This record gives sequence, structure tokens and C-alpha cells, in this order.
Amino acid sequence: MFGKAGLGGLMQQAQKMQENMKKAQAELAQTEVSGEAGNGLVKVVMTCNHVVKSLEISPDLIAEAADDKEMLEDLVLAAINAASDAAEATTNQRMGAFTQGLPPGFGDFFK
Repeated sequence: MFGKAGLGGLMQQAQKMQENMKKAQAELAQTEVSGEAGNGLVKVVMTCNHVVKSLEISPDLIAEAADDKEMLEDLVLAAINAASDAAEATTNQRMGAFTQGLPPGFGDFFK
């Protein structure tokens, strides 16, 4: 099926792809995305590997939610989930270029 040179070339391409993917993963670990809830009253910044870097809660919300702890918790969770969704979308967009055109399941080989 493959000649010796063809298989060697294929292995070199696979190794290069794997190196590029590792580089992209390292870049994504530094890439920050944000999410918010309550019309911007709660904002979260996290990296694409889901490390939360900051959480900002508007002083107006703190004053308003003084008697409604559950609402504040819900807004914080919603902002974190929005940031997490943004991280996943950014990661899928960046990493999808590597597995585009590969047969199903073959992309797992490069993880």
C-alpha cells in the first residue's frame, strides 16, 4: 500500500501535525475569552483550558442582591458557563483545522 519512502513521508507529516497541534494547544492555554450574565453585571474571563482568570461583579448587583444570594449565584454560574462555551468554540475552531478531512476518529490519534 505504501512504499518505504511514502510511509516515512506520511509519518513525518503526522509528526509535524502533532507538533503544530501541541503548539496550538499551548497558545490556547494563554488565550483568554470572556462571558457575562445579567446584561454585564457579572463578567468572567478564563483561558481556553478553563482556568478562570477574573470574576467581576458590579457593585450595583451586590447592593441589589444583598437579600437574594441565589440570584447572585445563578448569575455567576451563567457567566462562567458563557465563558466556558466561548472557550470551547475558540478551541474547536482552532483545533478543527488539524482534523479537517480526516476520517472519523482519526483525529484522536494526534491528541
